[in-house]
Amino acid sequence: MFVKHLSDTPFETILDCFLKAFDDYFVKMPTDKDYYQQRWKAAKVDFSSSYGMFDKEKLVGFILHAVDTRGGKLIAFNTGTGVIPEYRGKRIVKSIYEYALTDLAEKGVEKSKLEVITKNKIAIFLYTGIGFNRCKEYKCFNGKLDLGSSLQSELREMDLKDVDWDSLPNQQLYSWENQHESLLEGNCKFFQVWHDQKPESFFVIDPDLNYLAQFDVLTEEKGAWKRLFSAIRNISETIKVNNVDVRLKEKLDALVLFGLENTIDQFEMELEIN
Repeated sequence: MFVKHLSDTPFETILDCFLKAFDDYFVKMPTDKDYYQQRWKAAKVDFSSSYGMFDKEKLVGFILHAVDTRGGKLIAFNTGTGVIPEYRGKRIVKSIYEYALTDLAEKGVEKSKLEVITKNKIAIFLYTGIGFNRCKEYKCFNGKLDLGSSLQSELREMDLKDVDWDSLPNQQLYSWENQHESLLEGNCKFFQVWHDQKPESFFVIDPDLNYLAQFDVLTEEKGAWKRLFSAIRNISETIKVNNVDVRLKEKLDALVLFGLENTIDQFEMELEIN
């Protein structure tokens, strides 16, 4: 078996391996090709910096990397690691990383990051052994919003390219696919929630997927969180939220208060390369 980058491997071959590897995962994964083409493009997946383990011509394991400059550093973010069931237990992921980290360093990548479900003890042990350290902890939610009566506010849509992201709170606490650099490449919409003739909160949502990527209040005014979620419900009554940083207690409390269920938790881990 041997490792090589995936830039010459057909997308269908990569996706087939991905779906086989995640067939028995902790959460059920989508299977639609268009979904992954859109998601990986938005995340900035670079197949020349993504790697596979091949048994002759058969792809049996992979690490998919998105590569971008975030926070002033060139980062390779692991958007997916997997091995098909019949090849597990052969140290394939470790072998791919040994190849990948050397190649990424030669390309000037300064840091590698990944996300792992907190219940996945085997993966955490593996990544720790490679040299990754935990740096963030996230909670994921989904469900139908339950607010009782709604509070009135004005909803204003803005083009994502016109948003002053630096002025918005807690941008450094969002995960890779929820950061604005990724959102600009996707199908999300940005809304301000206005109250008393000024913007009181905001949210970013993909209405086709009912996926809430970013949201926060901009004031401490009473009722701000309820007005925010009332506005979100006007776009989508059922929503999914991935990777809310555990340090954002007020945000987490609001999600639970308005009817969403904490479905799974994740760690973000990182490794300095250069």
